[in-house]
Amino acid sequence: MAARVVRFVGVYNAEGTLRGEVAYWIGARLGRGHCALCDITHGVFTVRADWQACRAGLPVPFVTFHLDDQPMAVRTALQGVAPAVVAEIDDDAGSVVLLLGPDALQACDASPERMLEALVHAVSVAGLTLAH
Repeated sequence: MAARVVRFVGVYNAEGTLRGEVAYWIGARLGRGHCALCDITHGVFTVRADWQACRAGLPVPFVTFHLDDQPMAVRTALQGVAPAVVAEIDDDAGSVVLLLGPDALQACDASPERMLEALVHAVSVAGLTLAH
């Protein structure tokens, strides 16, 4: 039986502090900073409505963190890769599986729908199933 995904975790390529958020926002406007996951989930100032709708349709939770506040198991699995989306699975070890890295997220072209399609494909390729 395939391991089940119990939660998706996205990690932004930005710090979650006020200083980090402002630095990212300014850097992105000046072409010095970029996070493909930010482009998928956020508009200029707020969370995108189309992202909220896509996330609400998932059979498992999708939570997001920043570089400085990601859970230790996720940090260990990613080893500095960001942005990224991982799956937490229901095995006894609490395993974390990388599903989408920076290039895969960039290929989604800021589309929440494309990211969800890529996630479903990555889950299948990894031999995982989605919990219901």
